[in-house]
Amino acid sequence: MPTLVLIRHGQSAWNLENRFTGWWDVDVTEKGAAEAKAAGALMRDKGLDFDACFTSLQKRAIKTLNLALEEMDRLWLPVEKDWRLNERHYGGLTGLDKAETAAKHGEDQVKIWRRSFDIPPPPMEAGSEFDLSKDRRYAGIAIPATESLKDTIARVLPYWEGRIAPELKAGKRVLISAHGNSLRALVKHLSNIPDDEITGLEIPTGQPIVYELADDLSAKDRYYLSER
Repeated sequence: MPTLVLIRHGQSAWNLENRFTGWWDVDVTEKGAAEAKAAGALMRDKGLDFDACFTSLQKRAIKTLNLALEEMDRLWLPVEKDWRLNERHYGGLTGLDKAETAAKHGEDQVKIWRRSFDIPPPPMEAGSEFDLSKDRRYAGIAIPATESLKDTIARVLPYWEGRIAPELKAGKRVLISAHGNSLRALVKHLSNIPDDEITGLEIPTGQPIVYELADDLSAKDRYYLSER
């Protein structure tokens, strides 16, 4: 039975400040680092082990993975980093305070931007301080100006099918450290969650989600490790 564990990065600086983050690269807080270490200790104590790890190109997910692996004495495990596991791009909302944005545009409009399945936020303007077009890690990548959850799924699933699923089918135990929306994309796919329900699924920071998969990678069970 293939083993898959998903973990959302520990609390980030902009989680704490209640700001839209998206592709902007912010670090974990002290609490976030502690969450990552606790996740690693929990996985170790529950007897989980891995053969391959995947994460995004964003430091909050990378650091969470490294801190968890360090607790497991598994820093030597192979890790593949790919932009397709990045958080959803929040476009013109990037960097804005969520409460202030709701006061300006109305809570209903912000809820649509945050929680609708296929309506993206306003695109990021050219020349924005959060423009990543000159960031070397994204050289050769068509950086989106904004993304809906549907857009995020459209980049995550080909990566899943092309890189991660084959590892699981080969019998490898896989750990993925990523973000709220890139993990929503995977959970939606694995658990066959309808479009109108997946947007309401909350994925807490630093809590390992364990999938028990059939040989065809259909989900037999999904649970938070802390609950078992």
